[in-house]
Order: sequence, then structure tokens, then C-alpha cells
Amino acid sequence: MDYMKEMKEISAEQAVILWQVSRLSLSKVYEKAPEILKVHGSVIGTLGNFSASIGKAKSKKTFNVAAIVAAALKNGTVLRYVAELPEDKRKILYVDTEQSPYHCLKVIKRMLRLAGLPDDRDNEHLEFLALRKYTPEQRIRIVEQAIYNTPDIGLVIIDGIRDMVYDINSPGESTRIISKLMQWTDERQIHIHTILHQNKGDENARGHIGTELNNKAETVLLVEKDKSNGDISKVSAMHIRAMDFEPFAFRINERALPELMEDYQTEAKTPGRPQGEKFDAYKDISERQHRIALEAAFSLQDEYGYKELGKALKESYALVGVPLSDNKLVKLITVLKSKRMIVQENGRKYRYEPDFHY
Repeated sequence: MDYMKEMKEISAEQAVILWQVSRLSLSKVYEKAPEILKVHGSVIGTLGNFSASIGKAKSKKTFNVAAIVAAALKNGTVLRYVAELPEDKRKILYVDTEQSPYHCLKVIKRMLRLAGLPDDRDNEHLEFLALRKYTPEQRIRIVEQAIYNTPDIGLVIIDGIRDMVYDINSPGESTRIISKLMQWTDERQIHIHTILHQNKGDENARGHIGTELNNKAETVLLVEKDKSNGDISKVSAMHIRAMDFEPFAFRINERALPELMEDYQTEAKTPGRPQGEKFDAYKDISERQHRIALEAAFSLQDEYGYKELGKALKESYALVGVPLSDNKLVKLITVLKSKRMIVQENGRKYRYEPDFHY
């Protein structure tokens, strides 16, 4: 099968038309994308964009996404998720590619119970597709038809996106499905949230499709088991365009529903250390300082290994008045990766991404 068959050459006339409609002008007014999903006031989802949840097996990714859907169903708050869907965008499409209809039904009931809605009848705001028996190509076609022919659609969940491709390491297939997500969200002005497994050996999302998701998604949520208590799952932002949010945690209660851990401490405080304002590379350094320092560092060479990156950043940030200890350097690199100001693809060296969103 030719996975790139849709990437056809366009005629010169078509290219001219697309060129003209793609031009931006300062004389025109462009509306800000409506914000429909938030955590603690931080925007994680807007109409016209897509996001993702990643995590290792048994990290309870589906339970976490059930909370997102439940918040959207009630247009309110579930766990730390706050949904604000416009009245003409209240329809939710949930696509499951892995489970049997029996297990999918349990997921539907869980989402409805979380939203405080009856779980013994269909809900007008939720449509659920069980696509386990179909091929990746058929799944793409089915989802596309549902997206374009469902009135008032606002939110789409794809659990899991890896089943929309034959080979998760295929650059062609990965580019195609991510391009589809970008096309669907833009043309239908919806938000799509996908679920993908992490690699077993590291924190990267699995395969080439994971790399594409990390580079293109508006937000990537990381769902992971608490290191000291495997019954607790922690949610944090691995990548986020908006301001980062404080991680939160949940456990599964006796009703088999995710329940917020109100008093959960995301980081254990080190005994004996002075209590004061912690260094925050996002808040304490301006966008201008970041940009000048990064451009200075990467003007010397295009890519760095981790150790040489640290040395270059210490020197360049000192030039903009930000001295970095080893501890601050680690925090800085974490923020730079989270905001996609620097990127590392498939284990290769770090490179600067000047078109970042701060």
C-alpha cells in the first residue's frame, strides 16, 4: 500500500490559490482560538488544535482521559480538568481502537458516572466508536466521515492513535496521520485528544508517530504511576504551549472511578534545605532573554549532546544576566524541552527550535 498516496502533487493553479488564501495581513483581525480545556487556569486544549496523553502500560491513561471527557460532558470540572465547550460544540466523539465492545461499554459508563449523568441510556452529547476489528486505513476513513458528518462536534478522543498506522516507525505514515489531525482540527474547528504509549526504556512517546506528536501537539500530558505508591497516578505536562500547571494525582476509588488526591505532594521536600522561592526557568527568565541566549548558543553549532549543551547554555545565559548552577541548569533544560524551545528527536542531539510558543 502507498501510505503517501494522498500527498499528491498539486497543479500550479491550485498552488497559487492556496498561496493566496494562506497569506496573513496585519490589516485583518484573526480570532484567538477558543479555549475549551484547562487545568488550574492553564490552557491545555483549544479549538483548532490537538493534544495527547502519554504514559507507560497500566499508568491509567484511559481513566485520566475519561475525566477529560466527563468534564466536557458536564461542561464543568472533573479532577483538575475544567471544560468550557461552546453550545454549538458540545458533541463528543470517542474512538477506541483496542478494546472489545464489552469493555468499551464499561468505559462509557465510567465517563457518564464521573459526569454525574445516567449510565443506563445513551447521552445526546456522546458518540462512541469501537474500531478494533478494522484496518488502520479503514479506521482513518471511518473517523474522518464521523468528524465531518457529526453536527455540533467539539471534542474528539482517539484511544489509541498508534492503531491508525501500520508502522509506528514509518515517517511517511506518521506524517500522514499527524497531517490529518491538523487538517481535521482546523477545518472543523474542533479539538482532538489522542492517547499513545511511552517507550519502556525512556519517557519518549513510542515510535516516529510519538516524535511527531511531541513536535506538533498543543499539549502533551504525561500520566505515570507514583514511585512510592503504585495505586496513585500523577498527571503533569510534558509539553505545553501555555503556562505550565502544578501536577496533580488521582487514585481509583471503590466505585472504579478516578478520584482526586487533594493533599498529594508532587515533590518531597529535602530536609534541611532553606525554604525560599524556587528557581523557575519559565517565570524568572523573560522570553527575550531565552531567545538571545539560545540564538547565541546555537550560533556556534547546530546541535549539541547533553553535556556540551549544558556548557554552552551556562555561557550564553550568563551573557543575559542569568548565572546557572548545575541544579538550575537541569531545571532550565527541562523547561526548554517542555516549551519545545530545544528539541531532541529519536535520541539524536539537541537542536534549537526558533519558532517556539512561549
